[in-house]
Amino acid sequence: MRKQKKKHTVLKVILLIVLILLLVATGGAFWVYQKFSDTVGEMNYRELESDKLEINQQVKENKALKGYTNIALFGLDSREGNLEQANSDTIIIASINNDTKEIKMVSVYRDTYLNIGNDMYRKANAAYANGGPEWAVSMLNTNLDLDIKEFVSVDFNALVDLIDAIGGIEITVDEEEAGYVNGYCVETSQVTGKSYEDLPGAGTYLMSGVQAVSYTRIRYTSGNDFKRTERQREVIGKIVDKVKTMGISNLMDLAHTMFPKVLTSFSETELIKLGLNILNYKLGSSTGFPFAHRTSQSDYNEVPVTLESNVIQLHEYLFGTTDYQPSDTVIARSQEIINATGYDDPSLASTENYSTGEE
Repeated sequence: MRKQKKKHTVLKVILLIVLILLLVATGGAFWVYQKFSDTVGEMNYRELESDKLEINQQVKENKALKGYTNIALFGLDSREGNLEQANSDTIIIASINNDTKEIKMVSVYRDTYLNIGNDMYRKANAAYANGGPEWAVSMLNTNLDLDIKEFVSVDFNALVDLIDAIGGIEITVDEEEAGYVNGYCVETSQVTGKSYEDLPGAGTYLMSGVQAVSYTRIRYTSGNDFKRTERQREVIGKIVDKVKTMGISNLMDLAHTMFPKVLTSFSETELIKLGLNILNYKLGSSTGFPFAHRTSQSDYNEVPVTLESNVIQLHEYLFGTTDYQPSDTVIARSQEIINATGYDDPSLASTENYSTGEE
């Protein structure tokens, strides 16, 4: 087995928003509202500093984006519970259509070669480590022509605790995946302080938090990071299915476990407003970005080929814009990436990104 890199993948943090919404939707009585209000106060709040948050000028004038609420979701490679500065090895854009209430998710691959801030071109997951939430959100806004103003982040232990709290989830693995799960379990157990059992081989198992997290960390089978994000989507789907069957008392206990591990710019009022609209929301399709990419053999970055054409495709996917014209900033950065990598021919790029249809 190839040597495991000390990189962690955590829950797609859209689940935390779903959990918040379920807490309110489960009851509807004032008691539920009051309990939710008390519980959500256990989260860590921090407003994004407006003078550090970047949005391209042409995006500010884009009327098509006015009908959507876009949120940045980060899963952090933090072993000490530092939610302010760490590599964000899970990066997700959750886009809510304000009219239809459909939520689409886009996983931005952690190794995507982008301008992360201060004109530095690095892997996308380094933005959060270098400049906290402001840099990470600004990276998404300026490279992808988005207008994100809110974020949610969780640390490494959150997924393990959540899966254990709901009694584990059932996952089927092949022989190769079972070997990697066992390998990753060693370090995941050390980081979280929780025990585990090795998988004997291929099969279907009720996995503990340590085992399931290790499953989401696998990067070395066919599909690499693109397959890894598919595993993340599988895990979140199974967790959400289980959470939906829980009673209000158990949900409250779950919230007490999870919310102290959350950092968000959403106020209590905004979260409660989201929760009260839960019955109107529906999870739509999800995909990965960049759509067309090549792996740089020198530093193992995933290079968008080209950034400009990928952004056009992204806006069609999220907002239905068929004639999108990227901003001057995106065009300039796209050329910078071409100059640095030499990758400028989309016909030679891979388009393997494991999109999913309706959830």
